[in-house]
Amino acid sequence: MQSPERIPEQALSWVDAGLGAALATVIETWGSAPRRVGAQLVVSGQGDMQGSVSGGCVEGAVVVEAIEALQDGRPRLLEYGVSDGDAFAVGLACGGTIRIIVEPVGEAGMPVQMLRDLVDARAARRAVAYEVALDGTARTLTDKGHADRFRMDRSGLSEDGQQFIAIHNPPLRLVIVGAVHIAQALVGMAQTAGFDPLVVDPREAFGSEARFPDAAIINDWPDAALQTIGIDARCAVVLLTHDPKLDDPALHIALASDAFYVGALGSTRTHAARVERLTEAGFSPDQIGRIRAPVGLNIGASGPAEIAVSILAQMIQTLRQG
Repeated sequence: MQSPERIPEQALSWVDAGLGAALATVIETWGSAPRRVGAQLVVSGQGDMQGSVSGGCVEGAVVVEAIEALQDGRPRLLEYGVSDGDAFAVGLACGGTIRIIVEPVGEAGMPVQMLRDLVDARAARRAVAYEVALDGTARTLTDKGHADRFRMDRSGLSEDGQQFIAIHNPPLRLVIVGAVHIAQALVGMAQTAGFDPLVVDPREAFGSEARFPDAAIINDWPDAALQTIGIDARCAVVLLTHDPKLDDPALHIALASDAFYVGALGSTRTHAARVERLTEAGFSPDQIGRIRAPVGLNIGASGPAEIAVSILAQMIQTLRQG
């Protein structure tokens, strides 16, 4: 299934194929809305769709509006909520209310070149904001301003309510050092949550395609691998080897980076020894304090799959709550 995070790319693919595309974006929510602001659905001129704006509640109605927008070339604002008779037809049975902007890709909507520039920025891992006036009179793609929105990964309306700012941060990545059983469970869970996983292990018997068919594998020493990957603020780094020869070089890179999450497997005693080594290597208490160790939320996890759940939950908690 196409990830919602790839909606602009899918839209451009349909446009380049001559099918046309319209983008529907959640711009405001109230109550128990099923999708967050910024969630997107793309519809082709043939009625194909990818993504979601409500988890299924109003998608049918939005598809109809999107196809009409492609036919007349005009954007439109939509609002859906619970309304007795049609709550299960084109309303939100969950009790929430959402506003959606529908924009055809083209002259009267989002310009094709602007969509292409957005896709290029995402491919280059450059954070950009798409600003659109709700009356459809102005659109801008910029990497200036909106510092708080970029940091919090939060799209939303401008203060005067006349403009929507869609934040397009680089895709989330998870770098796992140590191709162990926990890593096998964590890869699939992370992909479901929207992360692109990379598994780093110089031991080819561990880091093999047979063991990790759905992840990129780098059979290199962790410090070299992390330098090649380029760790940024949209990266989580999880160390699972228990081996200082592998974990420590990776930590040296991760702690000097902007990674939003750094976690390391090991007992309290193992981490105490790790702290001592890092201190001797010149890392400050604040830098060392970034490490989540023992890794994962304390949920009483037992076995690789449950430990993977605890790690992913802690990653998401850190990303969303700081």
